[in-house]
Amino acid sequence: MVACSASTNCCCSLFQALPDDVFTFITQFLTPRDVCALTLCCRSLAALAASEKVWFGQCEALGVVGSRDLVDWRSGVASYKALCKFIFSVRPLIGIWVHQNPELGNVVYVMPGYVSVVGCRVIPQELGPLGLQEGPLLWAPVFEVIGDFDGSVAFFLHGRERDGDYVYPGSLRPVDKDCNVLLLEVEPRKRGGGGKLLHSKSVVHCDSDWDLSRHICRYDKSGISRSQRVVGQSNSVVSFSRLAFADRRKLLEVVTSDIRLKIPISVNGLMFPGLRMQNESFRKDIVHLTERRLVLMQMYKLGGACVDFQDLHRMPINLKKSESSRSKKSLHCQSNLCGAQNGNEGHLCRSRRSVSGLFKDSLKLILGRSYSLNGNHEISRSGSSSSESKHAQLNEFLRSGDTIGLTLHASTMRLSTYRAWPNMHDNRFALYKLPMQLPKAGKDYAGLWGGTFGWPPGRITEDKSGKALFFLLLSYELSEGQCLLIATKILEGTHYVLHPNGSAMFVVKIDEISSDPFPWKTDGDSIPVDVKQAYNGEGIANGYGFRYPGAKPGSLFVIQNGTLAFVWKESRAVLTLQRLDLEVLLKKGERIPALPPILNFAYLTKSHSNVFTGFSSPRCAFLYHKTFVSQNIALLLA
Repeated sequence: MVACSASTNCCCSLFQALPDDVFTFITQFLTPRDVCALTLCCRSLAALAASEKVWFGQCEALGVVGSRDLVDWRSGVASYKALCKFIFSVRPLIGIWVHQNPELGNVVYVMPGYVSVVGCRVIPQELGPLGLQEGPLLWAPVFEVIGDFDGSVAFFLHGRERDGDYVYPGSLRPVDKDCNVLLLEVEPRKRGGGGKLLHSKSVVHCDSDWDLSRHICRYDKSGISRSQRVVGQSNSVVSFSRLAFADRRKLLEVVTSDIRLKIPISVNGLMFPGLRMQNESFRKDIVHLTERRLVLMQMYKLGGACVDFQDLHRMPINLKKSESSRSKKSLHCQSNLCGAQNGNEGHLCRSRRSVSGLFKDSLKLILGRSYSLNGNHEISRSGSSSSESKHAQLNEFLRSGDTIGLTLHASTMRLSTYRAWPNMHDNRFALYKLPMQLPKAGKDYAGLWGGTFGWPPGRITEDKSGKALFFLLLSYELSEGQCLLIATKILEGTHYVLHPNGSAMFVVKIDEISSDPFPWKTDGDSIPVDVKQAYNGEGIANGYGFRYPGAKPGSLFVIQNGTLAFVWKESRAVLTLQRLDLEVLLKKGERIPALPPILNFAYLTKSHSNVFTGFSSPRCAFLYHKTFVSQNIALLLA
């Protein structure tokens, strides 16, 4: 024991004798968990490991933002250790997330904001006259996760309603390191137990099985989900995913309608700073984002439906009467009975139920689907997992907590893929992460690329209509001993989709050199085309219907300046591509209004048109949303 103690003291003395910069450099090879363990060795090492330099190095090693951005972020938190806590918890969210619907593309890129990460949906659009690099890329906010002063997190879902933009606060469940699915869920919670909960008024179900009053809680003040706070609770908690689709949708509708907070005009708009090279503008962005973050965190903690920038301390907590009434009606309409508090309201609810019920039952009869009045039984659709064939009862789910609230669940699921595109569930409010291959020796063209059809590439003239913008994910795959380069379509800027989302626009055999000549001698600036390399492959073509496209031979040409061009041999159609930095494009982009909250997160309706905006060209100054009649009918039939 004495020898062990002496050895420990000797090691501590060696570390203490090291210069601060050397000790900081050594700790960069440790994980944040290892540094925390180092502080438990002795008081001297605890003091060294708690220094700002050490935790700055840890933040830098995580690689989410650069050192200059870390210095800016530090002003918003208590210490670099608190900042590292936040960055470590949200780092797995960074990347490209997609969904199968709509078929034009549903791409959400999660990127750093200011002491936050922001989920931005790239809108299917046409390429404007300024080109891809200079023209504004249209995007809409989906969600953001903001770091508090102590490094804890606050989740905000974004959405737009008739009277303006709203946020819908909730909790972020512990994020899996290798998460590949983002789920929007409702989570039952217990009152107390380590965090102050803010509640709205009771919403009582009319069913006799639901004998307890349930509250709609906004969130936990600390931003920590119930699963992180409650210890020793029964393991028989019903998960949200086990509920029938109708019940899950209804719970999300009720919760979002009651927890919504209208964004003040003074802080609505900017969600991340612009490019740092524009120094004066960048500094103004940081000041604005600092004020915006303070307002949103005050709204998160105090729970007001609206906040005045100069009068934060007066934020009301109670919901409006109309919102409560709407929530009650939403829950009552799940049942055969409408237990309204007055007879007139009950008669109105029964009348609406009878008309809408006949309409929906008639449509379901035509489509050969069964319909359950209470929404507790649902026939699993093709493509659903076997675990969803037996649904849990709604009252069993609600029995595990006194309150319910919105939560973002980043989990790891076993998903099958076909040519880098995940096979998705068609009835989950989810986004799926695309596995991104990094370019390296032997895989030089891996990554995200964007471009248009036609030659020459680049800008279009003012008097011509725009070209549809395509986003392709290029990845490498071994098949039958051959190395294939697969270009998976994740975004298509046409007015009506040509090919299914996730289709392989072309597949190239990297081991087969093409002898075909490039059809054009010069580019748009009359500069001679210099072909560096050419490979044989096949490009997408019309096949057996929309869902099963065919393929025709072609060649992939690698041109100067890193441009790729795939040319179909027979038609001489050409798809030109350039590598994209999506974060830079979004910082130079143009924000447009979001969809209503649940649809804004996951659009589950089959659609072949652009549902995110009425116009797809960045040259249009006025943007509006398309109507959702067909979408609402499809959701009712789900």
